[in-house]
Amino acid sequence: MENYVIGIGEALWDCLPEGRKIGGAPANFAYHAGQFGLNSMAISAIGDDQLGSEIKEKFDARQLHYCLQTVKYPTGTVQVTLDDKGIPQYDICENVAWDNIPFNDELKAIAQKTKAVCFGSLAQRSEVSRQTIHAFLNAMPDTDDTLRVFDINLRQSFYSKEIIEESLRLCNVLKINDEELVIVQHLFGYYDLSAEATCLRMLNDFNLRMLILTCGTDGSYVFSHTETSFLPTPKVEVADTVGAGDSFTGSFVAQILRGKSLRQAHQTAVNVSAFVCTQHGAMPILPEDLKK
Repeated sequence: MENYVIGIGEALWDCLPEGRKIGGAPANFAYHAGQFGLNSMAISAIGDDQLGSEIKEKFDARQLHYCLQTVKYPTGTVQVTLDDKGIPQYDICENVAWDNIPFNDELKAIAQKTKAVCFGSLAQRSEVSRQTIHAFLNAMPDTDDTLRVFDINLRQSFYSKEIIEESLRLCNVLKINDEELVIVQHLFGYYDLSAEATCLRMLNDFNLRMLILTCGTDGSYVFSHTETSFLPTPKVEVADTVGAGDSFTGSFVAQILRGKSLRQAHQTAVNVSAFVCTQHGAMPILPEDLKK
């Protein structure tokens, strides 16, 4: 099995008002990429506990491949509350299993056969998982068509300029939303630039292949060195937005790897993300017409 599409980082339980849902941005990414027939896998760590066993059961039920190492920390949980617009607010527990993902020969072997990876800033809040993520990225093939996607995913205070800057230099695709872009503008001194000018500046400053900017109901952009794609956000009845951004990223990467154009990949990502917003939880099954 080669050409893996990997989500590496947090795998956890989102404790929503209606009950527990499996979550974690990298696992969500891998799940949605896998729905398009790619050889996807979630890499994380779980505790030797019931919640860890249930994560494996949920991944098995969704036919999501995984490499979940068992460590001496509890399986991660997140308390999620939704505002009146369905926008999630997170309280992310610390000192949990996914903070302590060990790097070993198994992960090195997977990395050497990986075509695309998605990682974020959250799992890099701890030194152990940060070193593992960097080691994984460095073990991947150094080819022009290998995708290293940094879905910045800023949560609470679990990030720093150092972590973001180092990640930007390790990736070749950045996924960011409009609220996160404002934070990055302040961190990197892009004070007088518009959102679009900031994205183009970052594309050049960090030698990125592509930059994805999502703006909620105001649409989304994909920037490359040769084109800019903008698409409006479809109007749908929102159940919640948990995992919508991850489904966007997973779908977009899947289409790029399948040889679709930037614009075609963008359109599929928009459609999938809109559907996910109509469902509860981050891992709904996509309708066949979306997968086609």
